[in-house]
Amino acid sequence: MDGREYCATLIVRNAVTKVEALAVIALAVDRPVTDARTARPYIELDGGARVEVEIPKFGEPPPLAIDVYSTLGHEHAALGALSLLQRLEEQTSWTVKPDFVL
Repeated sequence: MDGREYCATLIVRNAVTKVEALAVIALAVDRPVTDARTARPYIELDGGARVEVEIPKFGEPPPLAIDVYSTLGHEHAALGALSLLQRLEEQTSWTVKPDFVL
């Protein structure tokens, strides 16, 4: 691969904080939050992708963005995001929508 990072974004329409979102995602995928006390905490996913949570600018209400990054290509990031979406739908009452085309 060319070393670039590809991103597939999920949009959460519920009022959750970044810390809450990271905790819920970590539980859903049974992985720890890495660099939890830094500006860029993330969660590793199976297969080499990772998840970061982006909060709205200026403390605006939802939506909240869940970004799935992969160096293996957009399709890999998108499949990781869809897998995460399925787990979040099974384990939360969040309204989550993909913000990408596969």
